[in-house]
Amino acid sequence: MKVITAFFLSMAMLIAVAPHEAAARYASMVIDADTGRVLHAVNEDTRNYPASLTKIMTLYMAFDALEAGKISLDTKLKVSRRASGMAPSKLNLRTGDTITVKDAILALVTKSANDVAVVIAEGLGGTEIEFARMMTERARQLGMSRTTFRNASGLPNRRQLSTARDMALLGLRIREDHPDFYDYFATTHFKYGNRTYKNHNTLLSSYEGTDGIKTGYTNASGFNLVASVERGGYRLIGVVFGGKTGASRDKHMKTLLDRGFAKLFENDLRQNELVAMNNAPAGQTAAPAEEELPQGDAAADIDLTELQATKWTIQVGAFSRAEPARTVAQQAVTRLGALGESRVVVVDSAGKLHRSRVAGFDKSGAFAACRTLKSQKMDCIVFAPRS
Repeated sequence: MKVITAFFLSMAMLIAVAPHEAAARYASMVIDADTGRVLHAVNEDTRNYPASLTKIMTLYMAFDALEAGKISLDTKLKVSRRASGMAPSKLNLRTGDTITVKDAILALVTKSANDVAVVIAEGLGGTEIEFARMMTERARQLGMSRTTFRNASGLPNRRQLSTARDMALLGLRIREDHPDFYDYFATTHFKYGNRTYKNHNTLLSSYEGTDGIKTGYTNASGFNLVASVERGGYRLIGVVFGGKTGASRDKHMKTLLDRGFAKLFENDLRQNELVAMNNAPAGQTAAPAEEELPQGDAAADIDLTELQATKWTIQVGAFSRAEPARTVAQQAVTRLGALGESRVVVVDSAGKLHRSRVAGFDKSGAFAACRTLKSQKMDCIVFAPRS
């Protein structure tokens, strides 16, 4: 988490720029995907040009449509004259051609094809302008409060803006919300017609554990990247805006991720030491036993799936055991005071992890609660309703 002085510096930059202009070319963020813990952040809330990171949202919309049954992977999308006239990078589709949804997904993931992005936009929204409006609306529902889309490709538009924090959230949510389609981001090569296209995300082959997700570049944005990496039971989401070259951006991302994993592994060592203390023989120092948890609705485990369908939730941690997960969630409710009144402590168990969440908020309440917790040095991430 950023120190207070860095926070005020970034806020000053936000105030100093016009609302529709990018505030800082460079920004970066690394989060623990399981807990929402911020491991690194610089200019994470300043608005920058996303370039082809935009296509992550275009793909999110396509995955939404697939899961809703509006299209299938075999659905053929028609190429308009406008789509065929898009600037590179592109597949050089011709007016009147068709492309399947599956090939369109792979073309965006690997080649970052601008003509294909417009084909998807027109297929789902009628026009690219309408689709961009739909993208922005969906982004707001996910909690991407400082992102505005004006097209589906990321080609230059001074009003198309996002932040490192919003893109980290999108990188997290597209995997969590669409696990059946997320594996497409790990595609290293895509053959279409007589050509084979290599994925622009070179971390897939050069950084252990990388399984996605997307690069981006324009002259105005610099070299951007959102990366998802899993190592040693941990998953990190990293974001870099404004790299000077693709190579320097990738090197910087690897450095940030290395530091993030180091922090998590170091924390593991400390927890192992505490376990050893707890298991110490009689007469040796041992950690105090956990306090008995309060009873009633405030400390009850409930079905998170039903709650997340209609209410905003905030996550404050993830643990290997349910007891400390409940304890931390209850601590969050206590720290929230009136904001936490009548909220429900939830332990969302997934595999070996028990995620601590406080549920039952509306949108404004969830963001206000997170701001309160962060001011008290407690990490927090907001989750929008799944519906």
